[in-house]
Amino acid sequence: MDKPQPDPMGAGIKAYWEGDKEATITVYSDQMEADELPVAYLFRTLEEMPQREQFALSEAKGRVLDIGAGAGSHALALQEKGLAVTALEISQRACEVQKARGVKQVLQGDFFTLEPSSHDTLLLLMNGIGLAGTLEGLPAFLETCSKWLAPGGQILLESSDILYLYEDEDGSVLIDLNGPYYGELTYMMEFEEERSAPFPWLFISFDLLQQYAEEAGFKAELLLQEEDDHFIARLTLA
Repeated sequence: MDKPQPDPMGAGIKAYWEGDKEATITVYSDQMEADELPVAYLFRTLEEMPQREQFALSEAKGRVLDIGAGAGSHALALQEKGLAVTALEISQRACEVQKARGVKQVLQGDFFTLEPSSHDTLLLLMNGIGLAGTLEGLPAFLETCSKWLAPGGQILLESSDILYLYEDEDGSVLIDLNGPYYGELTYMMEFEEERSAPFPWLFISFDLLQQYAEEAGFKAELLLQEEDDHFIARLTLA
């Protein structure tokens, strides 16, 4: 029998739901020092969410697919608005918590391998576009998105330009122009005894996103730009 894959995110979500309100996931990156993610952050209400997330949720319409739904907070917020939303999540434990919290439609599985069904809005918050992994993987990711989209549908996504990570004290930027794209990071997550394998995660500037989107047949619109370089964009099939 195959050994279950480590699932620190799901383990942390389940631990928090079962009473460990101090549950914290450790996030390791190849570009930054280890960081701590309080699991409570994944359980925030609509009022506790950043303004950019509230704005993106206000732009959702029709049948919504919340991709990488985590603990289900975005799905619950949309349900309260009266929208039909499906929370898609690969973690079985996270899906169990979503159902316990009251998410009506929960779909467990891999976005890339599940049989697509038609939705009017694909929601990719908390840098959900990172699922593409790398710039090289972005065209295939956008192609998969197109299979889940209903005619006239939209992708609402959040990302950020992380060029600031490479700025020197004098404001100059130190990046290897011959190396990988500076927004391609590698992460690992750990909760108690569970630690994930390293996985790629993409952060992308809007200008570069727009270029790749147009090549894939999408129109890209910048809906919200924040001072910390986070942005909300909408992609629609041209």
